[in-house]
Amino acid sequence: MRATFILLMLFSIRLSGADQPKYPVSLIPEEIKKGMYAVIRSNEVRMDIQSKSSSSYYSKQVITILNSKAKNYAIVGVGYDKLRTVKFMKAVVYDALGKEVKKLKQSDIVDQSSYDGFSLLSDNRSISADLSQAIYPYTIEFEYEVQFKFLYSAPDFFLYRDDEASTQKQTYTISYPPELKPRYKLFKMEPPRVERLADGREQLKWAFDSHVPQKFEKYADDFEKSVPNICVSPVDFEFGGYAGKMDTWKDFGTWQAKLNEGRATLPEETKLKVKELTKDAKSDEDKVRLLYEHLQNKTRYVSIQLGVGGLQPFEAKTVDETGYGDCKALSNYMVALLREVNIKGYYTTIQAGENESAVDPNFPSDQANHVIVAVPNKKDTLWLECTSQTNPFGWMGKFTDNRYAMMVTEQGGVLVKTPSHPAERNIQSREAEVDLDATGNAKAKVKTQYQGLQYENDGLDFVVNKQYDDQKKWLQNTTQIPSFDIEKFSIKNNKDKIPSAEVEVQLILNRFATVSGKRIFLTPNLMNRSTFIPEKLEKRNSNIVLRTAYIDQDQISYHLPEEIYPEFIPQPVIIKSRFGEYESGFKIDQGSLIYTRKIKMNKGEFPADSYNELIEFYRSINKADHIKMVFMNKT
Repeated sequence: MRATFILLMLFSIRLSGADQPKYPVSLIPEEIKKGMYAVIRSNEVRMDIQSKSSSSYYSKQVITILNSKAKNYAIVGVGYDKLRTVKFMKAVVYDALGKEVKKLKQSDIVDQSSYDGFSLLSDNRSISADLSQAIYPYTIEFEYEVQFKFLYSAPDFFLYRDDEASTQKQTYTISYPPELKPRYKLFKMEPPRVERLADGREQLKWAFDSHVPQKFEKYADDFEKSVPNICVSPVDFEFGGYAGKMDTWKDFGTWQAKLNEGRATLPEETKLKVKELTKDAKSDEDKVRLLYEHLQNKTRYVSIQLGVGGLQPFEAKTVDETGYGDCKALSNYMVALLREVNIKGYYTTIQAGENESAVDPNFPSDQANHVIVAVPNKKDTLWLECTSQTNPFGWMGKFTDNRYAMMVTEQGGVLVKTPSHPAERNIQSREAEVDLDATGNAKAKVKTQYQGLQYENDGLDFVVNKQYDDQKKWLQNTTQIPSFDIEKFSIKNNKDKIPSAEVEVQLILNRFATVSGKRIFLTPNLMNRSTFIPEKLEKRNSNIVLRTAYIDQDQISYHLPEEIYPEFIPQPVIIKSRFGEYESGFKIDQGSLIYTRKIKMNKGEFPADSYNELIEFYRSINKADHIKMVFMNKT
């Protein structure tokens, strides 16, 4: 009888354990749930450095999805390729009470190529699953491990990546043999706890308790300079059989040079063609320009991501034969072309992208996603974007300007800075002649020059090379006039070192001015009216970062019928601020009214407490840009 009772008790304990709820939403403190669409209950990240050519990454995350705004968290996945193997992937879904409602099965997993939309060849693949549920809230427990056949980088850790997902508990751990101790850089983080493991290895560990993220703010600094984070990188490493060191830019560049070694040889026929092509050039710069244009005419960009090919360029002779390559292959090919005319061109790695974070010059590591070519030219440097068939010679626009890059030289890596463009280089200059009639209709002839970074406004740098229909569509989408018809237009492309485009357009402006009795109301700012005002905040937390300096200047001449005369002409407006300067004014000249406007925006970092000043600056500009003039009709 007693034995039967004990068995019943054991069965009862096991049964109650199996039915025990896991991660019930009721256990989430209200203070970290309020205003969030998801709560990360736990986030465990571990990296294990096993040797210079072997490492692994483990991740386990439990996240409660509170509403449909966070449904992207229900799609889980892991990438792999020939050098990365997924050891396992597990997932379980729980309802609001913590009851298990789904466990990931093999049939739920989709294994597919990680096609990025532009790579011709890639061995990148992923396994993924959609664990979305119809009833909110619910919780996903997702766990996986990846084995790497290399040691090249380590995962960065951010205290949060989403300003609408709070966290309850997080740990970040890196274990390693003492001789392979990695370097780390901290931003708003405390140093790790260093532990000696039983097997003689060491471990760095960070642990974090409940945290509600700070809201992301516009005009803020780079993500890495806003959110608390940890960056980790090895010293000694090996990738694809190539060993190297990464503690200095010099050593890192030496390793990249090993990958490139012997891959810049051209066919004899091409060597002769290069010499023939440049024989009449009057300077080295002319030679570089001729060879760059040859590259643009002969090749096209195709992304290729295969094994070590993700970091190693195709051989120059392969590009020469096929006519295509990725940024690495095309840049390496350009270096090979230059070498045939005794000009040094340097393979240069860079973090490209208009909104990408800047490279930290004080933390040598793999921070690049693109390759360009740098050609020292006496006191200057020529910069070559080799993936574009249309880029003006020597031009570095928003994609690669004003940032650090690593130039791979014979002595190793050298950190260099790409050109920065002051406001005086980035000018939009517009002149317009507007014929206004007594009914409020008008015709306009507008000529606008876009220079420097403004050459890239709304993709103009691509449109200049398009056909008529695409150019007209661009004009229709970017002309800031409420109602207009395009009569005719032309777009001229000036591919200078500081490129510019000249856009001329004739417009029909029906009901351009408002007629009320004998009065005609007209907004003189034809097509450059500011409408943006920064969002009002109770408190601004981060400094204000304005990244681009530029100048806009407009002169609009309104030609009026004899029977119309101005009744009200606004006073000139002058606005001065630490963020920039604005002025507009009017004058009458031989029966015409001439409106002028100029704005110069500064770039730089400004204190958070100047945010209300920024709002007022934009508000004042908006008011000035929308001011109206009043005309009277004599008849």
